[in-house]
Amino acid sequence: MNEVNNRQLTLRGALTGILGLLIITVSSMYVALRMGALPWPTVFVTVLSMSVLGRAKNSTLQEINVTHTLMSAGAMVAGGLAFTIPGLWIINPDADVPFMSIMVMAVCGAILGTMLSAVYRKNLIEEQALDFPIGNAAYNTLVTGLKHGKESIKLFVSMGASAVFTFLRDFFGWIPAVATIYPGSSFVAPISIYVSPMALAIGAMIGKLFALLWLGGAILGFLVITPMGILSGWFEDLAAADMFRQNLGLGLLIGTGLAVFVKALIGTFSKKRKKKSFNISKRSAILIAIILVSAAAMMGILTQMNILQAMLAVVGVCLTCLLSGMITGMSGINPMEVFGILVLLLIQVIWNPSLLVLFLAAGLVSVACGLSGDVMNDLKSGYMLKTDPKQQILAEGIGGVIGAVISVIVLFVMHKSFGGFGTAELPAPQASAVASMASGLGSSPVFYIGIAIGLVLFLLNVPASAIGLGIYLPSYISMVVGVGYLISALVKRITKASDDTMNLISSGLLGGEGITGVIVAIISMFA
Repeated sequence: MNEVNNRQLTLRGALTGILGLLIITVSSMYVALRMGALPWPTVFVTVLSMSVLGRAKNSTLQEINVTHTLMSAGAMVAGGLAFTIPGLWIINPDADVPFMSIMVMAVCGAILGTMLSAVYRKNLIEEQALDFPIGNAAYNTLVTGLKHGKESIKLFVSMGASAVFTFLRDFFGWIPAVATIYPGSSFVAPISIYVSPMALAIGAMIGKLFALLWLGGAILGFLVITPMGILSGWFEDLAAADMFRQNLGLGLLIGTGLAVFVKALIGTFSKKRKKKSFNISKRSAILIAIILVSAAAMMGILTQMNILQAMLAVVGVCLTCLLSGMITGMSGINPMEVFGILVLLLIQVIWNPSLLVLFLAAGLVSVACGLSGDVMNDLKSGYMLKTDPKQQILAEGIGGVIGAVISVIVLFVMHKSFGGFGTAELPAPQASAVASMASGLGSSPVFYIGIAIGLVLFLLNVPASAIGLGIYLPSYISMVVGVGYLISALVKRITKASDDTMNLISSGLLGGEGITGVIVAIISMFA
């Protein structure tokens, strides 16, 4: 195999990528609606692309990298739709949801997510040098998988163990997905831990500071703010405390995103700084402006949104895609529907529009953020492989648009076939959460306080997003990330294993669950 040449986005690679894209997009839509989960497809498509192209004549690492970039794109577009739009039917089972409006929204979201990934790539991957644990795992899988020796043994043994564990858990149900540590009381919410090799691996890969701040945020939210607030009379019950906690965490996340923009502006206008965070040529800036205006125009003309609502939604996409890429790079988690909720609430405060307009805005943001998080992982592995980012971005755009079309068709077919969403067959839990938030933002003062705290902390070089994730996300996710880091630190101390070895084993654990999750989703879909 040639290591580097110009064979990157090839015809055979594109055809391979599109075939894989069809299967993974459909299965991702099903598993997102059925299980409320969306396993990262990145490592799965890396192995699949490597299996198909690895022994082909004149194939390259970069060709495989670009192919799996195209192949994975539809999964996150499907997730962005599944996590938002079914909420319309959950609120009103007889709702007449216009097919063409959803299609226009999904395609615009895919285009915007791809374009903004190109804009933010240098800042997130080269300047901030974020970990992107999923992208790292894809890189290790590709490079090590094509070699022989001890390193490949470490990778594939850990990958195999993780795959077997995940299959026993998800397919046979012999292992619980979540284990309860403390059942809860009238003033302390139940504390659980996610039984997941992937989550443990993420905790091991994201580093000491981020992992411990994430865990600390969970302890602060669930074991300090909630019980103290109830005991002191600040909150009437756990439900009120939970609303306060979620809004505070959400505010911290948004404040962090605003701080990134503030730092970028400071860097852009600073005369002393030679490197600019978003150094864009005049020609590129004009092209970006044309795409943004065109997307807003399409949403304003071809859907039920008016042009001002569409423009605000597009501006929201610009901010949330940056935040999505940053959080994905730090944590390996992309809460795309959360970003959709934020823009939905903003539009609701200004216009009080119809439910359809609110969900179109949430869907646009969620699709764009889902795709942006996915492509950033691919661009991270591509950066390490010296792949041409332009060819990767083009591949992601092709996959994203095709995935958008497929996802909308599958969404409407599944609605007709299963008779609706929010049922036992298709509970669509994330879309249910979006539907509940369509009624408004509770405890808004603390949300704005959280924004201010997040902005200040990040400007002081404190990763406020880690604290915000710990406060906002369910305890079972934050607990396992912290435990993952602590286990990796203990293993390194006992075995004297190097960072590279631990990273390789973590990549195997992460990849094994990611691959098996996609396979189980495909099996479940056909079953």
